[in-house]
Parts: sequence; structure tokens; C-alpha cells
Amino acid sequence: MSKELTHRADELASLGWSAEDVNRYAELWDYRQRWGAMNLEREDRLFLRKAEAALPVLVTGKSAAKKNTKDKSYYRWLTFHLDAMTAFEAQMTIPDGARGAWPILLEEELRLLDHYQPVLGLPDTLKAKAFDAFRELMGEQAAALPEGSMQMGSYDFQNALLVLKEKENSKWRHLREQSGEQPYPVLLPGVVDTFRTDVRSQFTPLLRETLPSLKDSDKPEPTEPTAG
Repeated sequence: MSKELTHRADELASLGWSAEDVNRYAELWDYRQRWGAMNLEREDRLFLRKAEAALPVLVTGKSAAKKNTKDKSYYRWLTFHLDAMTAFEAQMTIPDGARGAWPILLEEELRLLDHYQPVLGLPDTLKAKAFDAFRELMGEQAAALPEGSMQMGSYDFQNALLVLKEKENSKWRHLREQSGEQPYPVLLPGVVDTFRTDVRSQFTPLLRETLPSLKDSDKPEPTEPTAG
């Protein structure tokens, strides 16, 4: 198993490897660090050997710094969509303290990732697709709240990523598969904390049970900071 604390995907990219091969190397490296090379398919083990043989020997002999959770592609993908919706809400006419249901969902997932620090390699990110259904369910519940609890807007969940893909070669996927303007419930101040608490109570066990790298984690649940 590699003695390095993080992969060297950036160096492969600088050597002219394709983005697809660079991403494959990073994901397989993370998987091997967590589960061991024996759990990889033979083709994947050979690919890792080929990639590592192409890398120059580290002259200093010092291990690279461990990659921060915030630098992982999945974490940055969530942050990208959250930032896009936050910018969208800044242009809306909504009361102070109001917040969209979808940003709350992403904020709470990021909060859990910060706390539990999962590997977020290929096994985790594949399983994390199960969170799509949870977000859809909670979004529907928010949209069904009575008048006086939320303000309904409309938002194109795909537009921000489409704009990004015009500028750079991003492999990120859309947060939702529906194209065009979609219902966008914004929770009013008196309901935001209640909805956030509900999301936390359901998402915390869901995330721990879903991500393979947290299977053996005995880390306690995060404390409850002041909602905001």
C-alpha cells in the first residue's frame, strides 16, 4: 500500500494524462487506501501500477499532506450547487432569515461531511447517489407546507452547471435531472429551524449507514450549534 498520504493526480495531469484517467487514478487510490489493493479488480490494480510508474520519484522523501475533505470533488460539487442557489436567493424578494429548502439540505450534508470526514472516494460517491431520493422527498415536503410557512419560487437546477461546463471540462452531474424551471420552496423564518432539525435527525443516520468509509466509525453525532 502506498506510504503517501494523498494521491498525486495533479502530477499525472501535468504529464498529459486525460482528465478521465486522472479521475480514475484518484478514485482508485482513495479506494485502495481504505479497503486495500486485494479488493480491487485486476484491471484496476494494473492501472494503478501503470499510473504510479509514470510518476516521478519524490526527491524529498516527505509524504504529501492529506487531502482535506473540502478539496474532494464530491464536497466541491455540493458547495458549487449551494453557492449557485445562495446567489439566486440574494436576487429574490424574501424576508430576512428565510432560506430555501434545497440549500438547507446541502448545508446539512456538508456539515455532516465536515464532522465525519469520510474518504469520499469512488465507493462513497457511488453510494451517495442514494441521497438524491432523500433530497427530493424533503423538497416535496417543504413545497407542501401551508401558505404562511413558505414562499414558492422557481429555479433552474441545471443552469449553473451548464454555464460552468461551457467554460471548463467538468464531470460534475446535475443536482436534479429535471431540466428547466422547477418549484423552489423558500421557508419563512419561523419554519427554517424546524425544517433544519428534521433534516438533521434523518440525514445523520442515513449518511452514516450509506457511506462505506463510515461503516466502522464510532464518532459521536455532531453537536447542535445555533441554527442559521
